[in-house]
Amino acid sequence: MKTDNYYLRAARAITETEDLADHCLRIEDGRIADITDTPGGELPLIELPGAILVPGMIDLHIHGREGCDVMDATPEALDTISRSLARHGVTGFLATTVTSSWEETLAAMDNLGRAALTTQPGAQVLGGYSEGLFFACKHKGAHNEHYFLTPSRERIDALLKAAHGQLKVLALAPEIEGATEIIPYLTEKGVKVMLGHTDADYEQTVAALAAGACGGVHVFNGMRGIHHRDPGCTGAVLMEDVNVEVIADGVHLHPAILQMICKLKEPRKITLISDCINAGGLTDGRYMLGKMEVDLKQGIARTNSGSLAGSTLTLERAVANLHRLAGIDFRDAVHMASLSPAKFLGIDDRTGSIACGKDADIAVLDGNGNVRATLYRGELIYCDKNMRGRFTNRLNTL
Repeated sequence: MKTDNYYLRAARAITETEDLADHCLRIEDGRIADITDTPGGELPLIELPGAILVPGMIDLHIHGREGCDVMDATPEALDTISRSLARHGVTGFLATTVTSSWEETLAAMDNLGRAALTTQPGAQVLGGYSEGLFFACKHKGAHNEHYFLTPSRERIDALLKAAHGQLKVLALAPEIEGATEIIPYLTEKGVKVMLGHTDADYEQTVAALAAGACGGVHVFNGMRGIHHRDPGCTGAVLMEDVNVEVIADGVHLHPAILQMICKLKEPRKITLISDCINAGGLTDGRYMLGKMEVDLKQGIARTNSGSLAGSTLTLERAVANLHRLAGIDFRDAVHMASLSPAKFLGIDDRTGSIACGKDADIAVLDGNGNVRATLYRGELIYCDKNMRGRFTNRLNTL
């Protein structure tokens, strides 16, 4: 929905530096031109009483939603995921693959790479995330080990070419053959390396981080845990100054573990992810995650062996869960789903927080944390029926 320049006033705005009550954002040409308590009279004023303005969220690790998967390798699948994410306050995401055949992986990379160079109807594809292929069997989780490969320059080059240069993150297990040698090559190519689905010990993990790896894939899950004589991969990524992904659904991590992570890491080094699969937004039943069958019961997806298989989480729920279950400051939790991933991708100069000069990527929440509207560069990409009138009554729309 196309919008003009306008003021947006809400009960509360979570800006980059503080919480503001009863303030206005002046939106001009898709950017936040000013933040003020006194709007001028030259532009329309959209009043959102009781609402909370937060930055549009960025999901760095998501496989699918509403029956569609990144591995479907079709524009229609990514459009469905894009629209679904917009309904949950997300304005950008990394389309994330899962272990499959080499040919299907290249097809998915081609599709997501093309999408990242165009515009989607909802949340924007910011690039690709390769989760799969280069993992260890012991902590394989919902990845089919029959398709695991050894990383090589030739394979990395093929992935980069297929993704049209839009591959942003690649996950691997640092202990497998060729992993430590390939990390500097990936870094040189502008791809961030995350460590996961691994049985690497502390020393192997620290060596991989020293080689250029950036952090841990869904920390604690799919990696060697902490023992008092063996800190493991988990201990290494928590103690080093690197990023960790967190699935705050109340299932993958106990509330005390969420608290522990937030005590060990600065908010800027914690990224809330959904790790959502194609069953997100759907009813319980049997689904496919890449080459693996998973059962969804009470919203929890597991493989036949009982391993957790991604989630059906949404980021606004992750923020609420971190605040409620772990007692984390709401503003910090919000920024773990927006500013932290923006910094990780190196796009925080234009998005990830509510600040003057940045894109007007904004999620409108009600008092219960539900998403009522989402704006990307000042334009509505989602608005529920009860709030739509507040925008359409004051603005020219298409």
